[in-house]
Amino acid sequence: MAKITAETVKALRELSGAGVMECKRALEETDGDIEKAAAILKERGQAAAQKRAGREANEGQIGHYIHTGAKIGVLIEVNCETDFVARTDEFQKLVRDLAIQVAGLRPLYPTVESIPAADLEAKKTALLADQATLAKPEAIRGQIVEGQLKKWFAEVVLLEQPFRDQDRSVGQLVTEAIAKTGENIKVRRFVRFELGE
Repeated sequence: MAKITAETVKALRELSGAGVMECKRALEETDGDIEKAAAILKERGQAAAQKRAGREANEGQIGHYIHTGAKIGVLIEVNCETDFVARTDEFQKLVRDLAIQVAGLRPLYPTVESIPAADLEAKKTALLADQATLAKPEAIRGQIVEGQLKKWFAEVVLLEQPFRDQDRSVGQLVTEAIAKTGENIKVRRFVRFELGE
């Protein structure tokens, strides 16, 4: 068994944001391999986030972002469980990152569940009526529409969008924040203003 040093634990902690004891246990499980330990902590964090999903999140923050030149502005409400977490630098950074995301990529809805049923049905109907879809065999049209809906979600739903130039979605960013804070976090709503729009 590899000797787990304080420096190794500190490095993993900075990488993952997990607690000292969690980092030490993960390093012990992986025989000191920081990359494998980080993967274990990430997996555990996502599992913990799923457990917290049902908890009430009524505290939080209304954040804002005004883009350079003051032609685009965003107001966003992000909720967590306690005002203690809402005041942390990590939570405030998350709110700002989300506001910048809304300013840049123009999502219409915070989550897939928040899409009004009428809008979703209209999009499905339009996709089914598309000539490219109608040219395919009837048996696979449903699968084609589902695939196209997922692409549409990645454009119009904030949590489904890719986060900046990274290989993770905004939803994964929020899940990581849930794992770090130990609280449920929800993007409740946002509004984007653009001059002349």
